[in-house]
Amino acid sequence: MDADVVISGGGPTGLLLAAELRLAGARVVVLERRTEPDPVPRANGLVGQVVTVLYRRGLYRTLARHGSGPKALLQRWFTGAYGTRPRPVRGFSHAGFRLDLRRLRDANPVHVLAVPQRRMEEVFEQHALALGAEIRRGHTFTGLTQDGDGVTVEVDGPDGGYRLRAAYLVGCDGSHSAVRKAAGIGFPGETSREVVIRMAHVVLPRAALTSSGALRAADGTSYRPYHLHRTPHGAFSFASFIPGVHVLSTHEWDAPAEQAPMTVDEAQASLSRVVGADVPVEPPPADGRPWILRRLTDRNNRLADPYRMGRVFVAGDAAHVFAGFGGSHLNLGLQDAVNLAWKLSLVARGAAPDTLLDTYAAERVPQARRALDRTAEQAELMAPGDEVTARRERYAQRLREPGFLREVAEAVAGLDLPYPTGAGHPMLGRMAPDLRLTHESRRIRLAALQRTARPLLLDLTGDPALAEAAAPWRDRVDVIRATPRDPGTPPALLIRPDGYVAWAAPDPAGLPSALTTWFGPPRTP
Repeated sequence: MDADVVISGGGPTGLLLAAELRLAGARVVVLERRTEPDPVPRANGLVGQVVTVLYRRGLYRTLARHGSGPKALLQRWFTGAYGTRPRPVRGFSHAGFRLDLRRLRDANPVHVLAVPQRRMEEVFEQHALALGAEIRRGHTFTGLTQDGDGVTVEVDGPDGGYRLRAAYLVGCDGSHSAVRKAAGIGFPGETSREVVIRMAHVVLPRAALTSSGALRAADGTSYRPYHLHRTPHGAFSFASFIPGVHVLSTHEWDAPAEQAPMTVDEAQASLSRVVGADVPVEPPPADGRPWILRRLTDRNNRLADPYRMGRVFVAGDAAHVFAGFGGSHLNLGLQDAVNLAWKLSLVARGAAPDTLLDTYAAERVPQARRALDRTAEQAELMAPGDEVTARRERYAQRLREPGFLREVAEAVAGLDLPYPTGAGHPMLGRMAPDLRLTHESRRIRLAALQRTARPLLLDLTGDPALAEAAAPWRDRVDVIRATPRDPGTPPALLIRPDGYVAWAAPDPAGLPSALTTWFGPPRTP
């Protein structure tokens, strides 16, 4: 075998998957058709649980502090990144509503990290390379054949075509995934053309902005940045991630789309129609940077079926695309990578049965379906019309209820349970909290123990019986003895590499079963 896993696609999902596989000990080759990182601006940040996942891998601080000056101050305010670990944001835009998350106090699960996708890819690539991943730029996947022992990957490289032999292949190559098509994986869903979306980097004249950065239209109405605004004529948002330049996005329902290339004048005209008053807009500086200027007439909502075909898997946009609001795409895709990596590694080295790989789709498909449903609901709430306005009034009333606000916040953060747990400890099936511990005579947080991506049996009892019960899995599971510094901490937790709790005391009889389910049978002496 040339590798345990070949990954097609060197975007954020593929690069993080490569790093996670290397942490788990798998040999990895990444194929990326681009010779250099894509300079075109795309995502501007991360929203949801994935922010805390990256914190537990030690990547949060590097991503959060990628700038200085006013831009960095803006990011610190917007993301809550005031220190070396993420903190929940005070508010968030959801379907045109401003969620006051301060009302949730300690139960606020929404984290945001403002970082350009190019910087994200740079950090993930450096991380993967430092761990020993092989990244081949300028190499394009062209085909595959698979059998019971592995998959043969056809590649077109700078010096011609060649083949790679691997145990598994993962397509992280976007919504038009060549891997998905070659494997015969379907991509059912729907394409809607009722909305025209225009995105552009623009300069909003200083006279059009208030001292707090809000946009002031000609009729005197002010619109705050980093917020999706619904009007009788459509919806729009604007945000600045580059000093002096804003990313403008407009949504118009049942509006004719021009056939000519998108222009800044078109973006300005669209914004003025949506606002219902003239708004001055200027082009960004002509300094050679690849500014966004994009018109979208197709809104795709599709889900791969199945996620796995033999030894071939899909993840990220190759597995799901949807016309998302609120930055949930990367939250979903990056957690695909973190979920799949440790399972592939265990099976590739023979430590766990092949059936473990079936849990990837069993856990990730329901999350993707819920993301599609949430996106559809937001789109319905943003549409024009009196009926929608009446529905929004009812929705606003419900958001005043703490329970419903918490439910919406958890949906924004992607806190769905990854797998059914039945009865048991309330932490079971959820992301383990970042517990404060004393370990080996020093104060430490659980996140620091999760950087290696190893399964953890966190023993807070000191009872040698736990370590003895886990002894046959010591080649795969680390037993950590510590003293809790937080009240109400359970006496013991079995934590998967992706951070989810697989077992919790007080049920010592269930520990061997949980270890076998997730990490394979016990080692035979």
